[in-house]
Amino acid sequence: MSEPFDPQKWKPASFLPEAEARDPALIFVIGVLCFLACLMGLGVIAGARAAQGWASQLTGEATVIVRARGGETPDAAAARAAEALASVAGVTEARALEKEKAYALIEPWLGDVSDLDDLPVPRLVAVGLDDRKPATAETLDKALKAQGIDAVVDDHSVWIKDIKRAAGVVQWTAAAIFLLIAGAAGAVVAFATRAGIAARRDVVEVLHLAGAEDAQIANLFEMRFARIAAIAGAAGAGAAAALGGVLRLMGGEQGITPALPITWIDLIAVTPCPIWAALVAAVAARITARRLIQRL
Repeated sequence: MSEPFDPQKWKPASFLPEAEARDPALIFVIGVLCFLACLMGLGVIAGARAAQGWASQLTGEATVIVRARGGETPDAAAARAAEALASVAGVTEARALEKEKAYALIEPWLGDVSDLDDLPVPRLVAVGLDDRKPATAETLDKALKAQGIDAVVDDHSVWIKDIKRAAGVVQWTAAAIFLLIAGAAGAVVAFATRAGIAARRDVVEVLHLAGAEDAQIANLFEMRFARIAAIAGAAGAGAAAALGGVLRLMGGEQGITPALPITWIDLIAVTPCPIWAALVAAVAARITARRLIQRL
């Protein structure tokens, strides 16, 4: 009767050599996938920061469109609206904007507005809101109506909802793409595992006869491809961090653009990539190896 298989005494170097001819190609493919995943992660982080900044800026402001009534000039109506809103709780500032700013808003739609001085073009009042307890649009509207001012309050709630919705769509899309990348990496490792077992079919059968269990043999492939994936993940993460640093330097204070404000601390987000790559590879190699070994 053969002696039970002892994994502590067995030296698997001849079974799974430390390096193979196809390892560089495998490292390259997994490294590219990790690079794309890290780059996408940096983009999502920067995009989320930009969306949060825009939403915070809009939350702290409101715009009031003032229409002059009979016997009152637009500038006088705007000044009266600013005075009425300045005393409302939750308002830090109320300032009537110059008519040139009102004209600038309608110029894209009407073209040259230099001859509109005789028309009652509405004036704008910029309202600053308290960050801790901002005044609501209803409160501002009541204060204006109490003074008999014809105005429309825009608290930017529609824009804020659109920004948050867009940020959510981007995050969910990025999560789906990340899962696709992980699936692609797992498929590549599974293919490499299948090829490795096929090349050593006879050795696997001998190990079975010697008393080795399926889990022990599969563990060899799991550890090997986890190590390869960790190396590839580190290379891909390093390349993504380097590119992010270059883009940060090129963009100056605001990162690439104000829409993607990458900061130096964001580059730390790529550090878990080698671990995730190793986990995906280990799971894919283990599942594939066990299934194939059981069929032998």
